[in-house]
Amino acid sequence: MIRQWKALKPRAADDRGGIAVYTAIVTVMLLGIIGLVVDGGGKLRETERADTVAMEAARAGGQALDPAAAITGTAYRVDPQAARAAAYAFLHQAGARGHVNISPDRTSITVTVTGSYATKFLPVVGIGSLPVTGHGSAKLLHGVQNPD
Repeated sequence: MIRQWKALKPRAADDRGGIAVYTAIVTVMLLGIIGLVVDGGGKLRETERADTVAMEAARAGGQALDPAAAITGTAYRVDPQAARAAAYAFLHQAGARGHVNISPDRTSITVTVTGSYATKFLPVVGIGSLPVTGHGSAKLLHGVQNPD
């Protein structure tokens, strides 16, 4: 009687290999997500570094005061040539490329750093690098600023 029961039992569909296909698809998807996280995080780190370098280059340029105006106390402003030279020297020392801009009143310096992040996972889809831009500025202040 037991043999008759096995003979009457319906045969299940053949699904051998289904797990292997599912595993391959999920693995590729997970590697893609990991790649986006790694390369996205890398770009964010490089952008943060570019911002930091730009801020420090602007600060270095802001220390190049115009000595004639500062000594007499008539104005506190930067010497444009010395400020640009100091900012570009800092960029060169940091291994960065950028552009230095000094305001017309010579009290503000803005530095823009440009570069790229070499991707680790995205070259698989044809993206070898991502552009990175950082900004920093320094404003000359004299005395204590009172908000009242």
